[in-house]
This record gives sequence, structure tokens and C-alpha cells, in this order.
Amino acid sequence: MAYSSLAQQSANSEAFALWLQPLMRQFNQLPEVKALQAKAGQAQLLIQAADKAIYNPELGINYQNATEDTYSLDISQTIDWGDKRGVAMRKAQLEAEVLLSQTTLMRSQMLADVVMALVEQAQQNKILEFQQQQLDVAKQQFEIAKQQLASGAISQAELQLIQLDLASRAAEYALVEQAAINADAKVLMLFGTTTLPFNDFIEVLNVEVAAEVSPELPALKSAYQQVMMAKLAAKQVKADTSANPTISLSAEREGEENKLGVGLSIPIQIRNNYSETLAMASNDIAIAEQRYLASERVITEQQKLFYLSLPRLQQRYQEWRELVLTSGAGVADALGQQWQAGDISTSNYLQSKRQLASSYLAGMSLESALYQSWLDWMGQSGQLENYFLQQLAQQANDQSVRANVTSTNGNSINAASINQIR
Repeated sequence: MAYSSLAQQSANSEAFALWLQPLMRQFNQLPEVKALQAKAGQAQLLIQAADKAIYNPELGINYQNATEDTYSLDISQTIDWGDKRGVAMRKAQLEAEVLLSQTTLMRSQMLADVVMALVEQAQQNKILEFQQQQLDVAKQQFEIAKQQLASGAISQAELQLIQLDLASRAAEYALVEQAAINADAKVLMLFGTTTLPFNDFIEVLNVEVAAEVSPELPALKSAYQQVMMAKLAAKQVKADTSANPTISLSAEREGEENKLGVGLSIPIQIRNNYSETLAMASNDIAIAEQRYLASERVITEQQKLFYLSLPRLQQRYQEWRELVLTSGAGVADALGQQWQAGDISTSNYLQSKRQLASSYLAGMSLESALYQSWLDWMGQSGQLENYFLQQLAQQANDQSVRANVTSTNGNSINAASINQIR
């Protein structure tokens, strides 16, 4: 890896972390996110509540007034023969995992919406700045056109074309200004402020960062855990309907005689063996499995669309950068000079300006589509927050790597260190 490439990657990583770190802090302060954090905190309470005994002992005291007074004391304890407590514990643990999975997915989806709002704000500000420049140039050209009309260089009809173009630019600027205000309002509603740190990260938008579809994918993990929940529910039904015996100890005093007794009672499931209840629980497993397969199919199709669309958008965007941002640099000034010199007609000049503006706005639309495609998949699949946290960790790691590749004189790179980076 060349030093220039390493330095560029480091610069990109630093710029990415500079806005990402404060963004994550503010994201975690949102009321909606705090509500999700509180909901995730319930997971531990679920486990603690389940880790309790199912049956409490029962104490009975009796007195009988007869020829010889009789006193008795009974203690009985039902035994959890069907392991209700164990099933309840496993169910609570799984419910906690489901809760955490759902929270992870919702946080990722909310984060995608937040970042997309910042992207839209940045894009609208770019377009607003561009339209402001176009409006300023149109005003200048109108003043020049009036001078050229006075000198006889252009006709009254050409002046009117320039004036119409100025009016069109003013209207377009007003519409773009409203769009920028709406984008600011959306960010304001989310964070309470419109001035948030943000830096374009279009260079990191690629399909390689996305995980493959599996039960561990956050978007599928909850559905997969629902299948496990259905299986546990069947075990719980079996445990709840099991015949749990009760052991009792009794002490009795009748007159001058003391008596001790031991008892055992076992329910006899003759009138109801709960077979239908067990069958319904087994059927719920099949339903949960089919729902998981349906969710997996939807997520797989969404991933295929993502893998198909994003690379094509990247290719078109790269082509646009090469054709417009590089080849088109300075064309607008050259056109203006040619028009003032009389080398091209007013109508051709205005048409060329329109083409240049249209090309730039098309590129802005491509940028927005790239962000939208990437954020939609990363958010809906539940991977976005984890990816951002990995980037922050990688940035901290890169700082230590750069310290290792810097030579003692501060001007050259240690070859051995570079070989390790490659």
C-alpha cells in the first residue's frame, strides 16, 4: 500500500469519526432511543422474575372439639415435577434476547432515518448553494445583456430571453430554498437543532460492509427467536399440564396421644389429559417456522436488490464525476466569455447553461440515491449502528497503526510496518 493511499484512508477515517462520534452521542439522547434503552433494561427483570420457585409451601392448622380435643398441624409442598421453573427461566432468557434483538433492529432503523435526514439536509444545502450561484450569474448576465443591447450587440428579443432565464432561475432558487427549509425542519424535529456535525461518507458506501442473510442478522434474529419461543411454549404447556405431586407432613395430638403422618397426592388426569392443548402448541411451532421463512425470503430479496442496485449506482456516479466534475470544470466561464464575444448565440448559450445545471443536479440525485440505497439496507437489516461503532473503533486503532509506521525522523515510513499493513 502506498503512503499516499494510507494517508488518504487515514484522513477519510478521521473525517468520518469527527462527525460520527458526536452524532452517536446525540442520537443516544433522543427520547425515542432512551425509551428503547429502558425497554432493553426490562430484559434482566424478566430473567430475575422467572428465577423464582413456582410453588410455595402451604401451612394448615386444625382444631377439633370432641371427647378428646384434637390439634393438628400440616405442612405441604407441591413438587415441580414438570420443571415449570426451568422452562420459565429458559423462556424468560429467550424473551430477553427477543427484546434485545428487536431493540437493536429498531435502533438501527431509527439511526438510518436520522442519518438520511442529515444527508438530505447536506444535499439540499449543496443544491441551494449551486442555485444561488446560478442566480447570481444570471443577474450578472442580465446586466451585461442590457449593456450589449445599448451597444447594438444583441437584439431586444435576446435581452428578453436573458430576462426570462433570470426569472426562471429566481423561481428555481425559491423552490430549492423551500426544500432546504423543509430539510432543516426535519433535522430540527429530530434533534432540536439544525446545526449538527456531518461529513459526506459516500466513499464508504459499498456492498462489502453488509453481512450475509442468516438467522444472526438482526432483521431475522427476532423472527428466528420466535420459532424458539414457540418450541419453548410447547414445553411450557407440557410442564403446566403435568401431574405435579404434593408431599405433606402432619403432626396431630389427640388427647394424650401424639401422631405423625406423611401424605402424597398425585393428580389423576382422567377427565382431561390436555392433548388438544399440546396439539395447539405444536401447531404454533409450524406457524412460527413459516413466518420465519417468509421473513427470510423478504430479507433475501431485499439483499439481492441492494447487491444489484448499489454497484450500478456507484458506477454511474463515478462516470458522472469523471464527465461533469472534471471535464465540465470551467465550461460555464468559457461559455460566458464566448457569448460576450459574440461567438455563440444567446439561445445556444442559455441552452448550454441549462445542460450544465441539469448535469450537476443529476449528480446530486445520484448521490442521494446512493445514500438512500445503502442506508435503507443497512438500517432495515439492523446492521447500521454496529457498523458505525466498528468504524469508531477502527479509527482509534488506525491512530495507533499510524504511530507505528512513522519513522524516527518523522519524514519516512518504516518498510516493515508497511508490509504489516498491506
